[in-house]
Amino acid sequence: MSEVSQSDVQRAEKGFVSLVGAGPGDPDLLTVKGARIIQQADVVVYDRLVSKDILALANENAEMIYVGKKLDFHFVPQDKINQLLVDKAKEGKHVARLKGGDPFIFGRGGEELEELAENGVRFEVVPGITAAAGATAYAGIPLTHRSHAQSVQFITGHLQKDGQQIEWPSLAQSNNTLVFYMGLKQCPVITENLMKHGLSPDISCAIIEKGTRAEQRVFTGTLSELPSLAEQAISPALIVVGSVTSLHEKLDWFKLQ
Repeated sequence: MSEVSQSDVQRAEKGFVSLVGAGPGDPDLLTVKGARIIQQADVVVYDRLVSKDILALANENAEMIYVGKKLDFHFVPQDKINQLLVDKAKEGKHVARLKGGDPFIFGRGGEELEELAENGVRFEVVPGITAAAGATAYAGIPLTHRSHAQSVQFITGHLQKDGQQIEWPSLAQSNNTLVFYMGLKQCPVITENLMKHGLSPDISCAIIEKGTRAEQRVFTGTLSELPSLAEQAISPALIVVGSVTSLHEKLDWFKLQ
């Protein structure tokens, strides 16, 4: 083996990817471990929802790579992101891959780690506070409550043509809290299917816009009103369906800050 190829192997062995959940928006919700990794990384690969305050933690010499996505527009396709992580790690770099919320809850973190594993790249996962937990907490909406909900479900609002169909009957339960990610444009479909399968049109719901951030807004109403509420909100937004949302006005501590 030549010296050059031996050096390449040694650099690749040192390469490492940290998949870090950056939380739902408020930079203070970033974990201590996540902050330390960002400060130490050679390369920071980040999504659209990662705040400027969190990015400011990066080393001034770090390479900053934006791969953000939004509905109907992917700045960098997922397969390109996967390959980017592999390539940077094989250069011997410590890569911090930052994702809004938690990387394993609708963050496609599992797909990225599969690619790393298949290419022999070492990695770790640093969980983050997912939007369902962070945004509802800041809105004064408990996900479970003995008088309202004994279960909670997280559902993707991206109703993709090639994806498995959502099992709507299992969702339409009055003692359940439903949290839909990325579902603003699908609110009419969500409403129609939940009511079709037996959920009352009068059950309360909420849309939390820019949850945990200073500009957070919360829209409340009934399930039948959900499509019209969605027309008032902008992304990023979280949809919560269930009677726990009726507690928002009583428990909304965030508006007092």
